[in-house]
Amino acid sequence: MSGLFLLSACTEGQKKEAAPAKKDIYLQLYSLREDIKADYAATIAKAAEMGYTGVEAAGYNDGTFYGMSPAEFKKSIEDAGMEVLSSHAGKPLADPAADTNWEETWAWWDSAIQAHKEAGMKYLVVAWIPTPKTLADLQAYCDYFNQIGEKCNAAGIKFGYHNHKFEFTEVEGELMYDYMLNNTDPAKVFFQMDVYWVGEGGKNPVDYFNNYPGRFELLHIKDELELGKSGKVDFEGIFNNVEKSGARYMIVEVERYTGTPVEGVQESYDYLNNAAFVKESYAN
Repeated sequence: MSGLFLLSACTEGQKKEAAPAKKDIYLQLYSLREDIKADYAATIAKAAEMGYTGVEAAGYNDGTFYGMSPAEFKKSIEDAGMEVLSSHAGKPLADPAADTNWEETWAWWDSAIQAHKEAGMKYLVVAWIPTPKTLADLQAYCDYFNQIGEKCNAAGIKFGYHNHKFEFTEVEGELMYDYMLNNTDPAKVFFQMDVYWVGEGGKNPVDYFNNYPGRFELLHIKDELELGKSGKVDFEGIFNNVEKSGARYMIVEVERYTGTPVEGVQESYDYLNNAAFVKESYAN
């Protein structure tokens, strides 16, 4: 009996040693958007079971997150065993060249920043702007972002911008993404690089790490489908150079799937958690 017990205990110990260490990997909740609409609580519990450390929200609206107060949202994430990291939110300018609703605009941001602070967010990220028609429009957004960043800093939150593909086109001879990096204050605005969209825009994320070191505090780790399936994204090259980027948190986003969203989000977590080139944490 005792011999069998010792053998069983030894086998269990070997199994535990063989399992990869749980890494700090965050999830953009847009990845599970339809599941969240169907059953928010069950979906959040499932994300925690998959192993995700925390979440980035994509459901801010007029002071609430997914229909909950900031405190309720924070509790729902923490009760599931995860942390609230960041959120996507934003208010595009009605007319970048001559916006006349500044009182309304800044009131909106004051409310949004307070809500994000109450929800425990470390970061507030604008995920999209209308494509500027002129360089003056683009400069207006750079100035706008610097002012938002100043407000966020005062509240103890960092402000950033998330790219898509269109930022890698030119406006009046200037590549949008580079212009934004060069005309925003690094002390007020960081960039949440979406590595997939950088590649789709014909650029290499590592080149941006080298050219703009320290500007990319959050990375969106994304592929065309689940992570690693398309062959389009050099994840190993990105992670081997990530210290130059300034990135402290890795956030998975899955927009398209070969199976169900839950399966795709789990596969993407496993891809990173099992990858030797991904460190356990980048926060320090």
